[in-house]
Amino acid sequence: MTSPFVIGVAGGSGSGKTTVTRRVIETVGAGSVAVLNQDNYYRAQDDIPFEARVRTNYDHPAAFDWVLLREHLGALLSGVPIGMPEYDFTHHTRSAQTSRVMPAPVVVLEGFFALYDEEVRGRMHLKVFVDADADVRFIRRLLRDTQERGRTPESVISQYLEFVRPMHLSFVEPTKRYADVIIPHGGMNEPALDMLAARIRGAV
Repeated sequence: MTSPFVIGVAGGSGSGKTTVTRRVIETVGAGSVAVLNQDNYYRAQDDIPFEARVRTNYDHPAAFDWVLLREHLGALLSGVPIGMPEYDFTHHTRSAQTSRVMPAPVVVLEGFFALYDEEVRGRMHLKVFVDADADVRFIRRLLRDTQERGRTPESVISQYLEFVRPMHLSFVEPTKRYADVIIPHGGMNEPALDMLAARIRGAV
């Protein structure tokens, strides 16, 4: 097995990262892509009360289990399957369930801090930053969190103002400088997605 082609897909919350990842899968086929969703690598919080978990700043790099993420990425690159954790956003901690991820010719790390960690970034062959206007990102996040994660609109707005926006400006936006490809207008930019697909086809 040749070394997998590793793609990092970063960008703010609601920017369209998942849409870009789907295009990668469509380009090379689902059986040829291993996807690491960084949202699943939040630290377990079973050891603290629920009231404290609710106040966790999920938009800070320290919220992630970087050791496990590096370990799992390294395992996939060595041809070893992993049990990717699953995060329960309703209970604000890691679920007891895991998802088996098999090694594949293409590995995608998707998450707003995908380009943050130097060691993880150093393993990537293609670094992508998905850009989108802040109002678009907020609306997408509001819809997702109320429809899929059991949040109230008030809690989403409060979290956005207190954590998401300032953390994005401090930690996520600066990683754009590491990107090989910046996709403006989020996941709706078909010409940019077509160019990305062509680049991936030429590499694998």
